[in-house]
Amino acid sequence: MTDHVTTHQAEEDRRNEDILIYVDGQIVPKAKATVSVYDSGFMLGDGVWEGIRLYDGKWAFLDQHIERLFEAAKAIDLDIALRPDEVKKALLGTQEANRMTTDAHARLMVTRGVKVRPFQHPSLSRSGPTMVIIMEHSKPKIPRPIRLATVPHMRGLPMTQDPKLNSHSKLNCILACIAAEKAGADEALMLDAHGFVNTTNACNFFIVRKGEVWTSTGDYCMNGITRQKVIDLCRANDIPVFERNFSLVDTYSADEAFLTGTFGAQTPVGSIDGRQIGTGQMGPMTERLRGLYKDLIARESA
Repeated sequence: MTDHVTTHQAEEDRRNEDILIYVDGQIVPKAKATVSVYDSGFMLGDGVWEGIRLYDGKWAFLDQHIERLFEAAKAIDLDIALRPDEVKKALLGTQEANRMTTDAHARLMVTRGVKVRPFQHPSLSRSGPTMVIIMEHSKPKIPRPIRLATVPHMRGLPMTQDPKLNSHSKLNCILACIAAEKAGADEALMLDAHGFVNTTNACNFFIVRKGEVWTSTGDYCMNGITRQKVIDLCRANDIPVFERNFSLVDTYSADEAFLTGTFGAQTPVGSIDGRQIGTGQMGPMTERLRGLYKDLIARESA
């Protein structure tokens, strides 16, 4: 058994050493792609981002990703300084420069920009936003189901840092992941403020019980695009699906568990807190939903 696995594990691809990266309107070699040490994203985690996957020449659910980026920017009062169509143009230009056609992943990042002094106040960012697009050849390679460990770090209430924000400040999730690794797991299962099962440090979380698919209420997790696609696919294919509160007791006795996210789509979970989930391998419902999702991507890319 592979000792350690992550939900964003990919095949090694030497072409990624020679990629070109978009930085504020310029497309430059990887070695020259830099931002200022005074950038608010570097200094304070003050920014938002999106991860997007390329399948057969088309970026999956691109309009929804761009919409979510602009919603997050508005929430933190960050002016992206480009229209949505201009952001798309930058993404497609970076794709063309890298000659990528499929199995690629883009991380599109926008920060509040360079500060005039190294302090917190957003008014110190006076030169406009910084936008970076990192695009890599990226084919998921996850050799076995993920092992999760429940951690004390929560996805908190909206009045602290709303979990729906894809912000650059991910320290809470990073600490959760570290705690899970220290416990011998791959990644962390995080509860909500009321102790119900919520999400992982990097993905949204689902269980399968007696033919039903359960996921959290959505109140304390990222408003995941892949998460919503899975819910929609269940409803369209007469698979009972529920957004509801459920506990670790419900989770330990589930028939299957899986994660959703842009990178890995649907990733099976083999164990949680040392307890095997189902057979410990990908279950039939997860496999079915994977197939339905692949068909959806194929239709989107046609």
